[in-house]
Amino acid sequence: MAGLFSAAPADARDIPGQFDFYVLALSWSPTHCEALGPRASGEAQCRRERPYGFVVHGLWPQYERGSPEYCQVPPPYVRNDVLRTVEGVVPSRGLAIHQWKKHGTCSGLNARHYFDTLRAARERIVIPPQFVGVRDYQMISPGDLEAAFRASNPGLRSDMLSVTCDRRRLREVRICLSRTLEFRSCPEVDRRSCRLGKMVLPPLR
Repeated sequence: MAGLFSAAPADARDIPGQFDFYVLALSWSPTHCEALGPRASGEAQCRRERPYGFVVHGLWPQYERGSPEYCQVPPPYVRNDVLRTVEGVVPSRGLAIHQWKKHGTCSGLNARHYFDTLRAARERIVIPPQFVGVRDYQMISPGDLEAAFRASNPGLRSDMLSVTCDRRRLREVRICLSRTLEFRSCPEVDRRSCRLGKMVLPPLR
């Protein structure tokens, strides 16, 4: 999530546990796999036995302006039993490890507690039913997708999330949560929503 915001003061950056809120990034897995093209066959996330829809890209500590990264170098080791706790939530072991190194080390939590928090954040969100089991290409506006998430998640307002896209496809829904995982406003995140009139929603693989 580097570069999302302007830099925070130098003396406040990249210190474990010093942040203001989380962003839960939910990626639309079919877009990731379609963008890979032939390389998708080598990705565990894109195998046909794993027809993923929305998956957790990451849980990212954020400043009001700016975001910490790589707060412990080298990062503490993550045991396999800890990684197993997010199987099926984060689509690959490699992604989970990367998220721990880049973002989790900034949470101030140990690896088990960070991934427990990530899972709890995901369980906080209800995926709208129209985005479960998508079998055909669809077109949808970013505003309509946001509205569907708001309808399925009482208390979630339009200034608490954003929808991102590539040049034509849905990429992610990013939802802002407090440190106690309550919905919260995040104007800087909201302003970076997709500007397309309509996005392509690729189907599950």
